[in-house]
Amino acid sequence: MTSTAKKILDEALSLPEDDRRRLGEALLDSVPRGGSEDTQQAWVDEARRRAERVERGEGELLDLDEALTDLRADVRRIHQG
Repeated sequence: MTSTAKKILDEALSLPEDDRRRLGEALLDSVPRGGSEDTQQAWVDEARRRAERVERGEGELLDLDEALTDLRADVRRIHQG
């Protein structure tokens, strides 16, 4: 993330919840959805590679709630530091 984007993010995070929600929706709406066929195929290929690793016992599966808790903690640390 560039320093400009970080500054904007920091300022946006200080907004009231409703304003943050509207801003987030506006930002998401500004990004093309779906991506190109190449991008979609790359995600399908990556998902297959990951599934194959798990089937071979080389990958780690995480509980969704645990993964989300860890992710939220990481986000909090990033925004505090």
